[in-house]
Amino acid sequence: MDFSVYILYSRSLDKFYIGYSANFTARLAYHNSTQNKIWTKRGQPWEVHLLIDRLEKHQALKMEKHLKKMKSRNYLIKLKADPSAIVALIQRFRKSI
Repeated sequence: MDFSVYILYSRSLDKFYIGYSANFTARLAYHNSTQNKIWTKRGQPWEVHLLIDRLEKHQALKMEKHLKKMKSRNYLIKLKADPSAIVALIQRFRKSI
């Protein structure tokens, strides 16, 4: 099964949200739905800042943890602007055999 790591942006909060999912489309719909009872309800509507897909679950989990640990909006903005940085990030969390 393929997983995605996503970075959402809320204009109303001026904040980013980082997550991972096996079904990004459904997850984004949930973040923006009236059924949403989690923190992200406050930032609706959320828009996609960056989506990194076709990852294995272990990659997605490690990448999500890394991005959250960075705690840097500049890092998230630069990551989107530099496709080679995204490739390097995917390589970094590739399972080594």
